Amino acid sequence: MRVAIYGAGSLGTILGAYITKGGVQIELINRNKAHIEALQTSGAKVTGTVDFCQAVTAYTPDKMSGQYDIVFLMTKQQHNAEVVSMLKDFLAEDGVIVTFQNGLPELGIAQIVGEQRVLGCTVAWGATMVSPGVCELTSSPGALSFSLGAISDKPNRHFDTVKSLLERMGTVDVEQNFIGTRWSKLLINAAFSGMSAVLGCTFGEAAGNRASRRIVQLLIKECIDVCAAGGIRIEPVQGKDIVKLLNYTNALKRAFSFFIIPIAIRKHARLKASMLQDLEKGKLTEVDAINGAVSAFGRTVGCPTPMNDRVVEIIHRIERGELTPSFENLKLF
Repeated sequence: MRVAIYGAGSLGTILGAYITKGGVQIELINRNKAHIEALQTSGAKVTGTVDFCQAVTAYTPDKMSGQYDIVFLMTKQQHNAEVVSMLKDFLAEDGVIVTFQNGLPELGIAQIVGEQRVLGCTVAWGATMVSPGVCELTSSPGALSFSLGAISDKPNRHFDTVKSLLERMGTVDVEQNFIGTRWSKLLINAAFSGMSAVLGCTFGEAAGNRASRRIVQLLIKECIDVCAAGGIRIEPVQGKDIVKLLNYTNALKRAFSFFIIPIAIRKHARLKASMLQDLEKGKLTEVDAINGAVSAFGRTVGCPTPMNDRVVEIIHRIERGELTPSFENLKLF
C-alpha cells in the first residue's frame, strides 16, 4: 500500500514524522524546495511541546509517479480544483483522498473524484513552520486527536487503515455526524484563527484580551446560530460540548461563556493561526473558506453574521496591504 501527504507543511510534516516513527512508510510531498531538501538531508525536526527528529521520505510534486492508495490532502482549500484534478490521475482505482483542510471541503472534492473516494478529517492540534525542515508543535501532547468521517453511506475499504495511520500520532474519533464535526472545527477556526489573523497574535492572546474575547464570543455565537437555523448539530470537541459551554440566551449564560473561553482554549493557547502565518509571508489566506463559509451559510439560512463578515473584510484588507495584523484592528468592529 502506498500512502502520501500532499501539502506537507507544518501539520503534514509533523503527522508524517509521527507515522514514520510508528513504523509505516509514508511519502511527504510539498512544493517548497527548501523544506523538502531539509527533510531529505536532516529529517523532520519536531520542536515545541515535544522534541524529536525523524528521517522521512520527501519530494516535490514533479517527482510524483505511479499510483497512491491513500493521499492525505493538506493544502489550502482555495487551490482544490487544480490540486485535486491533478491528484486524481495519481489515485489508485479504489484510492481515497483524506482531506484535512479547513472549512467544508468534502463536497467539492467529491465532485472531482466521487464521494466514495473522499474521507474527511479534522485535527484538534496546531503547528507552525519554524524554518525549512523544522516544525513546532504548538498544542500539548494530550491534545493530539483527530475526528474521521465519510460523506458517503457506503463503506470505504481504506477507512480502518486511515484510522490506524492517524493513531500513530493521537486518538481518533470516528464520527457518524461528520458535517457536525466539520462545523465544530469551523467554529473554532472562525473565532480563534480569524482573530489571530486580524490581531497578529496567538489563540491565547486573543482570548486573554477582554475586548478581543468579546468578539471571539460573538463569532462563536454566530456559528452556533447559523447551525441551529440550518438544522446542523455541532459535535463535541475532545469530549466537550462546546455549544452547551459557549452558547447563551441570557445575561448569566453570556457571562459564563465569556469567562470560560480562555479556559476552553488553554491547551492551544500557543497556537498561531495558519492564516496569520500566510499573512506574515505575504500570501493570500483561506478566510473565504473559514469565516466566509460561515457568512455564506448564514445567507443561505437567513441568519445574519456581521462579525464573521467583518473578519473577512479586515483580512482581505490586510492581504491588499491596507492594514497590518494588530490589536489596533479592534476599533474596526
